[in-house]
Amino acid sequence: MKLWGGRFTKPTNELVDEYTASIHFDQKLAVYDIQGSLAHVEMLKVCGIVSEEDADVITAGLRVVGDKIAAGEAVLSEENEDIHMNIEKLLIDEIGSVGGKLHTGRSRNDQVALDMRLYLREALVTISQLLLDLQKALHKQAEANLETVLPGYTHLQRAQPVLFAHHMMAYVYMFQRDIERLSDSWKRVNQSPLGAGALAGTTFPIDRQYVADKLRFEGICENSLDAVSDRDFVVEFLANASLVSTHLSRLCEELVQWSSAEFNFIELDDAFCTGSSMMPQKKNPDVAELVRGKTGRVYGHLMGMLTTLKGLPLAYNKDMQEDKEGMFDTVETLKGALALFAPMIETMEVKADNMYEAVAKDYSNATDLADYLVGKGMAFRESHAVVGQAVLYAINQQKFLLDLSLDEFQRFSSLIEKDIYEVLAPKAVVDARNVAGGTAQNRVEEQIASAKQLFQMSSEWIELHKQLIRYQ
Repeated sequence: MKLWGGRFTKPTNELVDEYTASIHFDQKLAVYDIQGSLAHVEMLKVCGIVSEEDADVITAGLRVVGDKIAAGEAVLSEENEDIHMNIEKLLIDEIGSVGGKLHTGRSRNDQVALDMRLYLREALVTISQLLLDLQKALHKQAEANLETVLPGYTHLQRAQPVLFAHHMMAYVYMFQRDIERLSDSWKRVNQSPLGAGALAGTTFPIDRQYVADKLRFEGICENSLDAVSDRDFVVEFLANASLVSTHLSRLCEELVQWSSAEFNFIELDDAFCTGSSMMPQKKNPDVAELVRGKTGRVYGHLMGMLTTLKGLPLAYNKDMQEDKEGMFDTVETLKGALALFAPMIETMEVKADNMYEAVAKDYSNATDLADYLVGKGMAFRESHAVVGQAVLYAINQQKFLLDLSLDEFQRFSSLIEKDIYEVLAPKAVVDARNVAGGTAQNRVEEQIASAKQLFQMSSEWIELHKQLIRYQ
């Protein structure tokens, strides 16, 4: 008989056992289930609900069971459905019927909600650290390329030149927002649902705050119905993870483009590329492509969780067993991608000469010619039309703007003087964007300095919260 089988007259169908069991994936929660159970039994002892002797036996037994699971010595079975029932069965096998007292005053409904919160808050810290590592790799490339000029694009067409450092810093700030979203979500994850019971609380005189304090939660879920049915924290994590994946995927797309022969702006280290089984010359940016591809997987888990929750009445429903696999897979997907990304960026070769040559052979300095004419008193709309004509002329002559003679420039406006060649030089065009957040070198240097302060704040948050989750 199952531990819950008292009112049943026959065992469940084997196919039902197989279909409803979650042990093959929720065993990831074993360490958190043990942590929660240790805090729970200590509270039962302090509140006089379980005797001190029994509580001490249960505590010792839980530690043995935890060690056996960690060492791979415990047999986890589908017959016991999930990690909670498996641990309780292992505990009873280890210490006898006294192990059955562990479940006093709690339900699997509040127990699983607790385990998931314990698991997820650790994941928030780990992923934040990996994001910080990636930021630092991007930042290092920015510092090394403060004079490297890159074509900037809109609509994937050459737009205006920017510093490569400026481009790297754009991703630093994207990932900074990701860290901030993850750290902000901590306060919603870090609430203890234990003691809510199945849905209505418990008749035992438990102390929910004691357990919350023991497990270093900031507080308790105030409503028992909400405590067991809430999966907002999972949805929020999956949404935040989707944005992380979006940012990674955008960077992947640029790495794939930039490493092609058509761009030839960068070369990824051999350690992060693969070859072709047929074409011996190939060097494929497979890591970047696969991270880009796995973005859809992360999005899918978010949509799956939202769809699962949208029609559920309060409180717990078996549908909510579907909350774990997507969360686990998303955590592992992000951890795997981010662990690879930082060293891939750090070892990336930047081909500054090729970037500069590309900038020198386009019309991305056209806006500066228009601004030059505005500075001479011409209205911008008029200067826009004049420069458009000059660009069309240059294209027809198979020239770039800097190739035009002064006489050719003055065909379009007598306001153009010989200083135009200095104005249209790629580095001058970049440094002319001397506004806060702009691509001028001094402004990018400001961004680089500012980012170091953000890194320090993120590092302090991560270290503090690492300490919060390190308890026994």
